[in-house]
Amino acid sequence: MRVTGGLYRGRKIDCPPGVIRPAMDRMRESMFAILGNQEGTTWLDLFSGSGSIGIEAASRGATLVHLVERDRGKKDTIMKNIAFVETPIRLFLSDAFRFIVQAKVEYDVVYADPPFPMEEKVRLLEAVERNKILKTGGLFIIHYPAEEKAEWPERSGNLRSIDERTYGRSTLRFYKREEDESQ
Repeated sequence: MRVTGGLYRGRKIDCPPGVIRPAMDRMRESMFAILGNQEGTTWLDLFSGSGSIGIEAASRGATLVHLVERDRGKKDTIMKNIAFVETPIRLFLSDAFRFIVQAKVEYDVVYADPPFPMEEKVRLLEAVERNKILKTGGLFIIHYPAEEKAEWPERSGNLRSIDERTYGRSTLRFYKREEDESQ
């Protein structure tokens, strides 16, 4: 697997041992083309696996990247993969839901790529919305199996679905955080 664009384009990314389903190069490249310029953005990559999405964000100009991975067996590979990245990039060994509740930063982008067999993935959307870890105008992007399409709401609180793309049996859904009307 390689970085598909930006400053680190072409750099090799290793896959850690254990269960992993790395985001396809085509899907990563397409997602970042949709997102456009990432200069100055802050990113949270939940279920980071190899760290590839966070590395791609840093390669394209993100100024802060946080990676969350529960599986401690992936730590050495992730640390090796992010060693060349000059952007502040930090790995948190934590359960994604626990991290969301404890997060001290509001992000421009929260990307979640939970294991496909994980049940109730919609809870991630609800947790991100409830804990206000996205800046106004920020994006929550979820990668899930195409067959789960019917489970995803058009809205959750201040998060509104704005786009959906399918790549083989994978789907990316984009939610945007709208301004809080109670303010």
